[in-house]
Formats: sequence, C-alpha cells, structure tokens
Amino acid sequence: MNWRFAYSIGFHPWEDAAADPPFVAKAAELFAREETGRQPPFGSALDLGTGSGIWGIELAKRGWQVTGVDFVEKVLQRARVRVREAGVEMRLVHGDVTALQAAGVGHGFRLVLDTGTFHDLTRVQREAMGREVSAVAAPDASVLLLVWPERRRPLIRGASRSEVEVAFPGWTVTHVEPSHFRLPKLLERLLKPDEHWYRLRRA
Repeated sequence: MNWRFAYSIGFHPWEDAAADPPFVAKAAELFAREETGRQPPFGSALDLGTGSGIWGIELAKRGWQVTGVDFVEKVLQRARVRVREAGVEMRLVHGDVTALQAAGVGHGFRLVLDTGTFHDLTRVQREAMGREVSAVAAPDASVLLLVWPERRRPLIRGASRSEVEVAFPGWTVTHVEPSHFRLPKLLERLLKPDEHWYRLRRA
C-alpha cells in the first residue's frame, strides 16, 4: 500500500476501528491480558506504524510507557496534536518498522503492537521487521499483530499464519483471535478483511 496516498484519501481502517465498539472491546481485552497480575506502570510498549497515535494513546492511558513509530511525517504531526489533547505522555519517532534500531526507538519493550502494518509488507520487509522487533523487545515481551488473511484484494496484501511464523523465528504464536472489526457493507464485500489478532511470545 502507498500509505501516504491512503491517508490522503481517508482510507485508514486501522484508525476507523477505534469507532467500532466490538473491535474496541476486543482490543481492551487483549491489552488487559498483558496487564494481568501487574500494576501500572506496566512497562514500555512500542506501537508500530502508529499513524495518528490512536492506539498508542490508548495504551498510554492504561499505564504503559509508549513509543510510537511511523515513517509518514504528516500523520506523526497529527499524532503529536492528539497526544497533547489526550494529556498523556507518548514518544513519537519518525522511522521505518524494518529499521527500528536505526530509528533509535530504544530497547526492552514488553509489548509490541501492530494494528495493520505487517500484513501489507513484502516478504523481505516482514522478515526485516521481525528481526528488528526481536532486537528491541524484552525477553518476556508479547507481540500483538493485527492481520488480514492473504487474499486477492485491492489495497492490502494480507498474510497467512505461516508467514507470520517465518517472519518471527524464535517466537511462538500463542493465540489467534478474531478482532470483530466491521467495515461498511460495500467495503466488507470488496476487501473481505476477516482480520485476526496474533499474539506471539518468545519461544
């Protein structure tokens, strides 16, 4: 996908999902699972492809110390405004998810969140992203990936479970759960998102 073009025409389902109650409820359930048995602050979280910061801000509100990274500067500008309006602390970094160390995002992240970047990357980019996540994540980290299945469709490529596993060697998929995200009916028929959350832990 041309991410800059997608934002310019208003195509950003990874952000629109914030207005979809079933999706929001499921995301909150997944975040709560990562927080079980602990008290805030929960530790550092990395929001990959943060866009305008919606989900990173949500994690910050819950008590995570959040870094968001994106390579589209225009949406990072929007994220800065949203962070200020939300009254939370969230570090925003201009960088590529396939070169996290070079971007200077830091290390030791206990939670890594991706709400729709991985499934539109090429194989080489996915494997680079997996290596970079492995390099910056804490030993006890969890990764939450939101993935559309691989299917012939416009705009988004999609990915299979095996492609997730290949890109993240040394990690184990512990859960695959529906996100309950719903597009408007016309787009639902056209794009067939059927998206799922993948949770990974180090093997």
